[in-house]
Amino acid sequence: MMKKIFLILFLFTGAASFAQDGVNFSKNTMTTKEVPPVWPGCENSKASSKACFKEKLTQHLKEHYRYARDAEGNIIRGKSVVSFVINEEGRPVITKVEGPEKALNEEAKKIILAIPQMKPGELAGKPTAIKYKVPFTF
Repeated sequence: MMKKIFLILFLFTGAASFAQDGVNFSKNTMTTKEVPPVWPGCENSKASSKACFKEKLTQHLKEHYRYARDAEGNIIRGKSVVSFVINEEGRPVITKVEGPEKALNEEAKKIILAIPQMKPGELAGKPTAIKYKVPFTF
């Protein structure tokens, strides 16, 4: 009787572990498939979702790029690097901003936070935050 219970339990456990989306078992290694966020307009794109995301992000950066100015109206020059995630809800969340000029850092943050809400990335079939890092040269 105990052997039958153990066998049934073993079969259910094995079936449940192989029913996971985006999970692949090979020998002793388990890999999961990471799916990037899907930018609005890329849902039915013929290009790969990563390529479409990159294209749309580049377009967004060009459209929202503004030079920060000092009190006299002069353009402030320098670099900023913004680290962010597209969270489980598909919204951008700033995790870190690096750069010597506060005004440039603020401008870079505004550009990233203006990214539209999108379909979030997935890991093993579940929504997950995906990290990005964008350098800015003003």
